[in-house]
Amino acid sequence: MKKKWLVVVGLIVGIFIVGVSGCNYNPADTASTSGLKVNFGSQNEGIWVNGQGEVTVDSDIALLRLGVESQEASVSEAQSKAAAAMDKLTKALQDGGVDKKDIQVQHFSIQKVSRWDRDTEKEIIIGYRVSNTVLAKIREVEKTGTIIDAATAAGGDLTRIDSISFSVDDPSEYYEEARGKAMKDAKAKAEQLAELGGVKLGKPSYISEGSSSPVPRSVFEKAAAAPAQDMVETPIFPGEMKISLNVQVVYAILN
Repeated sequence: MKKKWLVVVGLIVGIFIVGVSGCNYNPADTASTSGLKVNFGSQNEGIWVNGQGEVTVDSDIALLRLGVESQEASVSEAQSKAAAAMDKLTKALQDGGVDKKDIQVQHFSIQKVSRWDRDTEKEIIIGYRVSNTVLAKIREVEKTGTIIDAATAAGGDLTRIDSISFSVDDPSEYYEEARGKAMKDAKAKAEQLAELGGVKLGKPSYISEGSSSPVPRSVFEKAAAAPAQDMVETPIFPGEMKISLNVQVVYAILN
């Protein structure tokens, strides 16, 4: 009789505990064994838009990638001739107004030059090629053509012009203008979507700016130096370039 009474009491207590737990259960919430609570009922709300701002500016620097290349029977001879030509070339750059700190070495290499001998079926070394390339930042853009001609003449037949492009030295103020335009563009889109959706637009709840940088405008690439005699001054026109910036904005929807 005592055993039966204990079993009945145990059943009643068990039913009570299950009932209390059931009252607090939310199907949208689950808990892992570690105690982490995950809410599966949440979702992104608001009006999501992208805005773009673009500013057209005049280029104020020229980026000239040039150097020398020498090929001779021995490494020492090729390196000696390349070094002498590079000294003359960099001196011409500095004489043209390019600051020494604006001349940076981009590439230097010594490579063997060989050919395949079909008779012996062996590779024969016929010489060595020394290449030395620098990047010169020209701040007086209007002198770019004159500087190119002077550097080409100084380096002689060993001179190589890899590329020239134009950019903006300090684009920060232009980014501020582009950022303002991007935000206005985003708001205009959000207002139109809110009107079309029959809702009232709230304040931004999320703003993200896409990373961007001014892309130098290239004029030409991989152009070998022309002979110095009877040379006409190289015409260079910097022109304009565009600086753009993107933002993503999430606007709240008011009740």
